Amino acid sequence: MTINYKTDTRPQVKEVSELFKSSGIKRPYHDLERLQSMIDNADVVITAWDGLQLIGIARAITDYSYCCYLSDLAVHKDYQKNGIGKNLIQHLRNVLGDGVSLLLLSAPSAMDYYPKLNFERTEKAFIIPRNA
Repeated sequence: MTINYKTDTRPQVKEVSELFKSSGIKRPYHDLERLQSMIDNADVVITAWDGLQLIGIARAITDYSYCCYLSDLAVHKDYQKNGIGKNLIQHLRNVLGDGVSLLLLSAPSAMDYYPKLNFERTEKAFIIPRNA
């Protein structure tokens, strides 16, 4: 299996929808207009491809100087546990450089995953959740 990682390709909204649905990540995969806006307004989109199939995505918002919010990290269920998520994060770190901190909000089911990728758990975060 050869996986290609791309930093210069924005996937089609239907590809992202199918990926989110298959990965198990809680995202509005059925709302294509909202998903398109999420893709269009991201500062960085790193994708993983198996041939022509989108199998992974890291989508982030950043100032490229100080901080970056990793808003989505999703890998197709058939490709999980193969290091693809780790590689997506590494590609993102390469784009950002060492001077930019990376933060995210984890799904409860992934709380044990992120420390394996050198993320530190913190008790210093606050959130005003979305209503829709």
